[in-house]
Parts: sequence; C-alpha cells; structure tokens
Amino acid sequence: MTIEEKTAYLKGLMEGLSFDVNTPEGKILSCMADILSDLALSVSDLEDEMEAVKEYATEIDDDLTDLEDYVVAGDDDSEYDDEDEEGLFDDEFEDSDEEDFVEVECPNCGETVFFNPDDVDPENIICPSCNESFSCICDECDGDCDSCEEDCEARNEEED
Repeated sequence: MTIEEKTAYLKGLMEGLSFDVNTPEGKILSCMADILSDLALSVSDLEDEMEAVKEYATEIDDDLTDLEDYVVAGDDDSEYDDEDEEGLFDDEFEDSDEEDFVEVECPNCGETVFFNPDDVDPENIICPSCNESFSCICDECDGDCDSCEEDCEARNEEED
C-alpha cells in the first residue's frame, strides 16, 4: 500500500465512522489528515522524479563507461564501430594524414619535439617542455647532428 493509499484510507475511515469534524478534536484530526494527504502527494511526486533522475544517471554512466573504454583502453567491444571512428575527428584534423612532421630532439632538455616545417620556422623552434628556442638547421653538420638529423637528411636528399 502506498502512502497516498494509506492517507485515502484514513480519510475514508474518518468519514465512515461518522467522525464529527465540528469538535475541536475533529477539526485537528481532519486538518492533520489533509496535511498527510498533501505530504503523500508531494512524496509521490518526488519519488517519481527521483526514479527518472536515477534512470538518466544510469544512462549517462553507461555512456561514459563506453566512451572511456573507447578513448582510454581502445576497447573494441564498445558500442562504436569502425564506421563511427572514420568520421570521428575528420572536421578537426582534416589534413593531418597528409602533413609531414619533423621530429627533433631539443638540445636543451632532450625532449622530442614534433613540428611541421611548413607551419613553423625550423630556425626558431620553441620546445614545449622547457620553452627554450633552438634551431634544427646547422650548416656545419653532414647529417650526423641529433638536433637536425631529419632536416639534414631531407636537404642531403635534395642535393643528390
């Protein structure tokens, strides 16, 4: 029996017993029954809303778990299929497959730095780790320099 049904039963019991609502005690009990009825309706509404919130939170949790599996673990059992993956980041990284990145080691901190020579001046590269500027082009090396190996190899190929 729900709380609404119990308050309705109480009101029916009061009416069935020919309860006199004109006496001071009757007025108090009648008012209390009305308050209980209003509270029962409010509690019922809150229970319904809480159930909807629980269902929504469960759906969000499931979606988040799928997303974590897809992004972090690379789980193939997620709801996403290969067709979804193809267009997932196309708008943001349209030409990333076609760009050639150069990999150099920062002479200051030793961190590996990637850059696109079309977008960044190879003579003025700023390391994201130590924020120091360096050049990956030197005229003195013959392709043996760690900091400019990639660039020197490309220049040597062009000269041949």
